[in-house]
Parts: sequence; structure tokens; C-alpha cells
Amino acid sequence: MSPTKPPLRPGPVMLDVAGTVLTAADEKRLSDPLVGGVILFARNFVARAQLVELTRAIRACRPGLLIAVDHEGGRVQRFRTDGFTHLPALRALGQIWDRPDALLASKAATAAAFVLAAELRACGVDLSFTPVLDLDHGPSAVIGDRALHRDSRVVTLLAKSINHGLLLAGMANCGKHFPGHGYVAADSHLAVPIDERSLAAVLADDAAPYASLGPALAAVMPAHVIYPEVDAAPAGFSRFWLQDILRGRYGFDGVIFSDDLSMEGASVAGTVVDAAQAALAAGCDMVLVCNAPERADRLLDGLSALAYAHPARSIERIEALTPTLPALTWDRLQDDVRYRQALALLRSENLIRA
Repeated sequence: MSPTKPPLRPGPVMLDVAGTVLTAADEKRLSDPLVGGVILFARNFVARAQLVELTRAIRACRPGLLIAVDHEGGRVQRFRTDGFTHLPALRALGQIWDRPDALLASKAATAAAFVLAAELRACGVDLSFTPVLDLDHGPSAVIGDRALHRDSRVVTLLAKSINHGLLLAGMANCGKHFPGHGYVAADSHLAVPIDERSLAAVLADDAAPYASLGPALAAVMPAHVIYPEVDAAPAGFSRFWLQDILRGRYGFDGVIFSDDLSMEGASVAGTVVDAAQAALAAGCDMVLVCNAPERADRLLDGLSALAYAHPARSIERIEALTPTLPALTWDRLQDDVRYRQALALLRSENLIRA
């Protein structure tokens, strides 16, 4: 009898899958040693039972993959029906702070994050890319009400409460978009945003939550924004931003995820293989390629041809994001006292429907 092969450790690429069930092409990609995670979208969901089966199928195909989703609340929430709580946009928490009621805002932030994480984990999802740490400067429509507040101090304190709520349900956090996307009007999905401010101005304002949270962050996603007074490359491709500032000055030692390399903001780095190489060389531990299966194939082929070796420290960081606290099933979650109390608090403040 041949010995059982140990599961593959996570590679540097996170990609998506086509629909509500795995296709043969999906399974082939997930089996590639360069893959380390899967990001889900609204197209991957029609019902909770189907989502549970999909996450089970992903793990059966490739044990150990990190399963993630963009699920912040408000307009960025991939699963909204069949029992999922439609969570408020983060700005609503900042508005409670401004009543002023800082204590209630903090409690609501913890409650919303606990509900978010507990519901996702009950369906087999490991990580949500949240909280948004961008400041609400006003001009950025793509950030807008996704931001907690204009004041970096309020953002920091509410983010701490969000991270606590996530942790109570056994989920790690991911702050985004470092060092800040809220000042520029351009949407990095569609353009290459440029922030003309000085390094001192960015560090004193938009990057301040990262300075305060630093080692308490489990993961960070940098912005596809160029700060030409600092570096000619977008932050996610800049060793200065990722190594000198985020890791060096701020003491962050968690996972750095690139933002989606299929976005227009990443186009300045060249082909998807060029962009991935640049992001990994700058200090990203994992790169995302979304909504473009042909690009994902080109990236996997290109990195294989280069015989890319994922650093051991990056692998360890990614593995540390896998939840260790057992998740409750959906039925058991409905009877969980903390979950019921969190929902009651959110309803009492009209943050969710009664």
C-alpha cells in the first residue's frame, strides 16, 4: 500500500470558480500547486445549502485551500438571501458614533462583524475581506459608504471592534486598501487612480489606522493607487509601501493580498504574469485573479514556467488565516445566544430589518 500523500500547502494564487458547482476546469485549476485560495462571488450563490455543498466540494478537490469572499455589508455583500442577514454599510456605524454614542457604535460594530463571520463560517467560508480602513474623504464613489468615517481615529477604534466581532466567530480580518483609496475619485476597477499627496500627508491621515492597528491585523490588501510623490508603482507593487512602511514601520506580519490583478489599476504592471511577479516581489504573499479564467490559466502556466518557489514565511502566514475555532452549523447558529443578541442589537438600531 502506497503512503498517503500529504496535502499540498497553499500557493501564491487566489482565483475564482465559474458558478454554483465545480466544473472540470475549476477542479483542474484548484489542483494546481500554485493555487492557495478561492474567492467567491454572488454568481456562486443561489441558496445556503448549495453554498455549503460548493465549499465542501472545493475542500474535497483541494484540502487546505483558503475560501474567501468580499462580504462587508451594504452594497458589497455577495450573499443576501436565504437567511443571510443584510448587513449595514460601514458608514452607518460611523454615523452612530457621531450622534455622539461611541460605546453603542463600538457594540454595533462588534455585533455586525460577529453576525457576518458566523453566517459565513456556517457555510464553509473562511475569510471575508473586511474591514475597509479607507477614510471617507467624499470624492471616491467606489469607497463612499463603505468607509467607516472621515476621522482616522474613529476608523481605527471601530475597526478594532469589527476585528473583535470577527474573532469571536473564529474569523481573521483583512484591512483594505492600504495606504488608503478614499482620497481619489477614480475607481481602480476601471482606471489607474493617482493620489498626488506627499508621503507625510498620507501617513498622517489615510495610513494612520494601519499604524495604530499594525500587528493586530491578520491580513492587508493594498490599493491599486499610485502615489507619485512616493513611488511610481501602485502601492500593491511597491516594496517601499509594503516592506518599508507596512512591515517595517508599522510592524505588520500578516498576509498581504494583492487586489485583483484583472482590475484596470493593475494594468500598469503589464501582463497578468508580469503583475503577479511584481506584486510578489514587492512583498505580497498571495495575488488575486478574478473574473478572468483565461488570465488565471496564463498566470498558473507562467509562474510554473518560472518555477516560482513560494517563500516558507508566506505559506505560514496564509495557513494562519485558516480558522481553528469550530464553526456552528446554520441550525445551531440560530439558537446561539451571542448570535441572537447581536441580531437584536442591530435590529434595535434599525441597522438590519426586524
